[in-house]
Amino acid sequence: MKVWKKVAIGVGAFLLVAIIVGLSVRQSSKNVVTVQTGKVQREDLATVVSASGEIKPKVYVNIGANAFGKITHLYVREGDHVKKGQMLAQLENVQSSADVQSNQASLDAAGTDAMAAAAAVKTAEADQRRAQADYDRNKMDWERAQSLYKDGLIAKSDFDSRQNAWTTADAGLVQAQTRLAQAKAQKDSADGHIAQARATLTHYTDLLQKTTYPAPFDGVITNLPVREGETVVIGIQNAQGSTLMTLADMSVITAEVKVDETDIVNVRLGQPAEITIDAIPKKVFHGTVSEIGDNAIVRSSGVSTSQQATASEEAKDFKVVVTLQDAPQDLRPGLSTTAKITTATRSNALSIPIQALTIRTKAQVEQQKNSSPGSVHAAAPQPKEAALKSSKKDDDLQGVFVIRNHKAEFVPVTTGITGTTDIEVLNGLKEGDEVITGTYKVLRTLRPGSGVKIDNSAPKKDDEEST
Repeated sequence: MKVWKKVAIGVGAFLLVAIIVGLSVRQSSKNVVTVQTGKVQREDLATVVSASGEIKPKVYVNIGANAFGKITHLYVREGDHVKKGQMLAQLENVQSSADVQSNQASLDAAGTDAMAAAAAVKTAEADQRRAQADYDRNKMDWERAQSLYKDGLIAKSDFDSRQNAWTTADAGLVQAQTRLAQAKAQKDSADGHIAQARATLTHYTDLLQKTTYPAPFDGVITNLPVREGETVVIGIQNAQGSTLMTLADMSVITAEVKVDETDIVNVRLGQPAEITIDAIPKKVFHGTVSEIGDNAIVRSSGVSTSQQATASEEAKDFKVVVTLQDAPQDLRPGLSTTAKITTATRSNALSIPIQALTIRTKAQVEQQKNSSPGSVHAAAPQPKEAALKSSKKDDDLQGVFVIRNHKAEFVPVTTGITGTTDIEVLNGLKEGDEVITGTYKVLRTLRPGSGVKIDNSAPKKDDEEST
């Protein structure tokens, strides 16, 4: 055989083998899915609830007007530090002072009348004692005169004289007793006038005191909406009165934030939190949860649901107060803040990337397990009744796809706490397992048993947009 024939046969055989190998590789690549993966590993996890709000002092009071009048003096300015009892403001008090002085004079006069009445009582008591003595002496004389007159030892005129003297003494005693009772009644009336004058004086003294405003505790004047010369009024019924100023105790600072209703069930008293303040960037403060609101607040209106007559389907929040432990001295109420509350922690927890989790129904898993591995596409549409049945929560299986022998195996898992990017796995996996994390399109349609090819390079733009 000629040489060129041998070369031609060899080249033809080589091309045939190359074609067969290429077709085999191409056919096998049709059933291989390109995926991204992550490792099951142990790490420290923390569940964090983030909420925004504002800085507020734990103790503050709006000092409102207690009386109607014009402000004559303001002794403080906004931002001033004051001590307990320090005078803050003074209202016009001419009439109140005059009323107090008038009632003080009435009380003094009532006291003088009471002293005179007490002296009259003592005089009446002395007169009664003297009348009693005269009565006793004349009674004894008349009794002796009765014996003497019976024995004929005294004249009838003498007997009648002594009887008249005893009768006069008896009348004088009754008169003295009446004067004593009258004096005591006058003394009681004078005491009543004193009590009445003292009560009236207390009333007007209280009105006078309401024109002055001392500081109820040490703090800082955080709001001063009035000026000297303005007239303030007290609140009546549903009409709000004038607010002179706001005094805040800045020794204890809190961050009052609103936590979403889906996260509030995990928030507990005493949980640690990190607080950031917009006005103080790149600095983190620490605190603990000190108060959790019981009533939901409608997010759009800020009104508590307990104040609404009808139910609302809008999103709701709950008030949570975080007490700062290292608040700076120059912090001001009302500053915008964000609190990150750590609701749960796990040390050395078995974890996977959150995006690795996916949901399959029991029927889908069984159906896909029994079918031959295929390419990536959605399962066949189910009848309406079957779709409704498979939508039940009891039919859902939460799990991940684990790469075993270059194939995707669906493994149901039970999860624990959720971190920022990872989630705790309680069972179903072991450390070092390689789980499929993407893309979202692949995880949504991937079938168990499908062949996979790992490509952890940056995802394509269309895959990113599909997520």
